[in-house]
Amino acid sequence: MTQDTEKTTHFGFETVPEAEKAGRVHGVFTSVASKYDVMNDVMSVGVHRVWKDAMMDWLAPRDGQRLLDVAGGTGDIAFRFLKRAPAASAVVLDMTESMLIEGRKRAEAEAMSDRLDWIVGDAMALPFEDNSFDVYTISFGIRNVTRIEDALSEAFRVLRPGGRLMVLEFSQLPNPAMQWAYDRYSFNVIPRMGQVIAGDSASYQYLVESIRKFPDQERFATMIRQAGFAQVKYRNLTFGVAALHSGWKI
Repeated sequence: MTQDTEKTTHFGFETVPEAEKAGRVHGVFTSVASKYDVMNDVMSVGVHRVWKDAMMDWLAPRDGQRLLDVAGGTGDIAFRFLKRAPAASAVVLDMTESMLIEGRKRAEAEAMSDRLDWIVGDAMALPFEDNSFDVYTISFGIRNVTRIEDALSEAFRVLRPGGRLMVLEFSQLPNPAMQWAYDRYSFNVIPRMGQVIAGDSASYQYLVESIRKFPDQERFATMIRQAGFAQVKYRNLTFGVAALHSGWKI
């Protein structure tokens, strides 16, 4: 008698085989790609822009650096990085080609084309040599990865010694009453917005659920340390609705 040892993971609140998750996440972002940037503005009332600027403030991009922005979607982080460091270069990697296509349509992409590459790829198996980048960023993407530990290990591998990891991700509010209120907004309002704006409530239901399944600030910081990073720190944004995590490859 054989025992079923198939590994499972979560897709929102649903338990699914690990082998299925990437395809289902790909389906979510393919569905919402054309409305992704608009929905970000509506869902966060524009606050996601403030969070991304805070990310750049802490990151302090410098000329000559090479950035890898994983799950980079439509290019928000790469554009901000290159605006602050005009003599730097960047690679935007995403598993969903339609997201990259939307990014390449943006005016910034044309203006920065000589310093910016767009690549379809997997965060858990990056198509780059060891020690290839000075900075690795991932913004609102790591919670969608099937095995977060593998993505962090790959981040460590492709960074040069002295390189920096920075993760921007939704997180958990330390105040239970505020978390309760935020949950009510997230579960009751965001999927309805998704239906009205993107014609897709199910994808935004998944996105809300995926936030609740993501480790809290301390647990995620521990995961970063276990991947080999040093000087690991985090900063809460908007009371912990999101958090910035930073680590260094020493």
